[in-house]
Amino acid sequence: MTDAQYTTLPQWPHAYPANGASATLKLLNEDFIVTELPLQLPSGEGEHIWLDIEKNGANTAFVAQQLAEAAGVQEMDVGYAGLKDRYAVTRQWFSIYLPNGKGKGETPDLTGLQHPEFKVLSQSRHVKKLRRGDLRGNRFRIVLRDVSGDRDAIEANLKAVASQGVPNYFGAQRFGFEGGNVEQGRAMLAREIRVRNPKKKGLYLSAVRSFVFNEVLALRIRQGLWGKTLPGDVMDEAGRPTGPLWGRGRVTTTDEAQALENGVAGRHAILCDGMEHAGLDQERRALVATPEDMSWEWPQADQLVLSFSLLAGNYATSVLNEILRTTEPDRHTENEAAAVE
Repeated sequence: MTDAQYTTLPQWPHAYPANGASATLKLLNEDFIVTELPLQLPSGEGEHIWLDIEKNGANTAFVAQQLAEAAGVQEMDVGYAGLKDRYAVTRQWFSIYLPNGKGKGETPDLTGLQHPEFKVLSQSRHVKKLRRGDLRGNRFRIVLRDVSGDRDAIEANLKAVASQGVPNYFGAQRFGFEGGNVEQGRAMLAREIRVRNPKKKGLYLSAVRSFVFNEVLALRIRQGLWGKTLPGDVMDEAGRPTGPLWGRGRVTTTDEAQALENGVAGRHAILCDGMEHAGLDQERRALVATPEDMSWEWPQADQLVLSFSLLAGNYATSVLNEILRTTEPDRHTENEAAAVE
């Protein structure tokens, strides 16, 4: 793929052998359970109310809207650390700016809020607002149904993922329905369209930046470099090689790693040049995502249950894609899913 058009996402390669196995994902919301792992817990005092919420069938933005209405505040006063899947059972924290003694009356008890798609489990005060990225990670429990294929081959991939991790691709959610946000981002950066909405502009920039990262990671895998380091690699704090999140400034890699990254940038010059002029700065992201405390069981011959934790910004779909091929009910195909961050 070159700068011509970005109308479809490429098939980025896997790290482990395709085994022909398949399964159904999210047949029920309860088949995909996500529990947010917060950076901190509320202290009990402060100008913000923190709410521990379990939702089932609702997206994060919708819950935030409902909380703002119930508390009598603007949506901008409601914070959360990350978006969570709609078709799932998820538990996460929200915050509401609601100081005492500023004309807002007594603190409302939102634990009694009734809604068919979410419930407030607890409420406490804290000194700060929850902002995007304020989480350590997420814990997943995933039920895969209608599993077909060679069980030994599935087990082999499960063991490889648990011991060696998975390619830290940005998931399909990042790119919008059928990857459309990448092409919109290209058109915006090429000044073929003007995007005035700041939220849409941010989505398009994020999609383009994530796309280039995935292209770098995919090239390394195609060149047989999975699980290996290149001369000139930049390592993260955990000692893992990183890839570029494109922006202003020179890439910090050197030697062979720099040549590889610049080669990808050259093939996507409109995207990379556009991101530099859009004001984004060069950053780095680990090329490997490592599931923590990973376990699995087979309650039935055609049912596989996985449990694992991932750091913030890593995708559960990246783990699943390395084990077997999954399909979801049709209800998902025409709806843009939210990324789990």
